[in-house]
Amino acid sequence: MLITQLKAKETIVSLAAGKKVFIVNCHGCKEVHFPEAEANELEKELADAGNVTGILTTDYICNPDNMKLRLEAHRSEIDAADAVLVLSCGVGVQTVAAYLEDKKVYAACDTYPLPGFQGVTPLEYNCDQCGECYLNLTGGICPITACSKSLVNGQCGGSKDGKCEVDGNMECGWERIYRRLAQLGRLDVLKCPTQVRNFATDDEVSK
Repeated sequence: MLITQLKAKETIVSLAAGKKVFIVNCHGCKEVHFPEAEANELEKELADAGNVTGILTTDYICNPDNMKLRLEAHRSEIDAADAVLVLSCGVGVQTVAAYLEDKKVYAACDTYPLPGFQGVTPLEYNCDQCGECYLNLTGGICPITACSKSLVNGQCGGSKDGKCEVDGNMECGWERIYRRLAQLGRLDVLKCPTQVRNFATDDEVSK
């Protein structure tokens, strides 16, 4: 099992501040606990503030074919938005970010592990359920799972021709992140101090 928890309200509001946002709200699969009531309240507050161009509420957004069809049905609303705010586990955020490569995609939730079956995703994306999601700093590409060393402070210097030194068949995660941020015009994000993970949060939520 795993649990998704909304980020602090101030954090989410700051992500939407001064922007028009399209919201993707995933109610998850049976292996995921999702804070549906809190998410609905947040959506209403953002909509009342005039920040929302549209809302897509669905499940299993980690299914790429299904998600592609659903997103295309809302294409005009997505195009009208400056960013897409995703309320889901980390796999869902990465799915949306991979499809909407030219759009800023933000994670509104953090993901924590709980004992039990972890669920199955048809994608290569993975969520390490680290408790403090880095996706908003890395263009929707997870440095924990996309990098063999799970580095959060940039490339190690061991990659060659864009490939990981640990796994020669694996593309360097941080080169992917750099290219995505460059495409979005967000390379300035790399100047920010590295977010230090608070490991205590995992234990607190899992109890």
